[in-house]
Amino acid sequence: MSLVYFLLWLIFNGRITFEIIVAGAFISFMLDVFIRKVLRLNLTARNLFMAVKILPHIAVYVVVLLAEIIRSNLAITKLVLSQQIDVEPCLVKFRTPLKTEAARVALANSITLTPGTITVSLEGNNLLVHALNKEIADGLEGSMFERLLSRMEGALNV
Repeated sequence: MSLVYFLLWLIFNGRITFEIIVAGAFISFMLDVFIRKVLRLNLTARNLFMAVKILPHIAVYVVVLLAEIIRSNLAITKLVLSQQIDVEPCLVKFRTPLKTEAARVALANSITLTPGTITVSLEGNNLLVHALNKEIADGLEGSMFERLLSRMEGALNV
């Protein structure tokens, strides 16, 4: 991977001089060591290919997440500005079918980022979520977030 970092260094730098080559080689090597030792990531060509393979899925997920955040913001704003306070907070516990820990954490974080909900705990496949009212809580299990994350897991396993 040091070679990939070095090539990116040269491409982004825009010119080639002796100093740029020496600095790029050193920085690329140190970056590779840092990623392997400190972050404990093994970036191989296969892992890089898998990351590129799910990039379209990630883009769709981000768009859906942003749309859901906007929609929830509008709903919460309407609730706050209404004359009657119609809030019945509840805790909802549900089990997610997601297989990887990364997908479950992404789901928990996405729920927390959406206004009106907070993920209280994530233990294994079980999530405990606080919602402002029952209507918000009803849409959690089997949500679009779960479906998209499940597709990402499937794309990585193929």
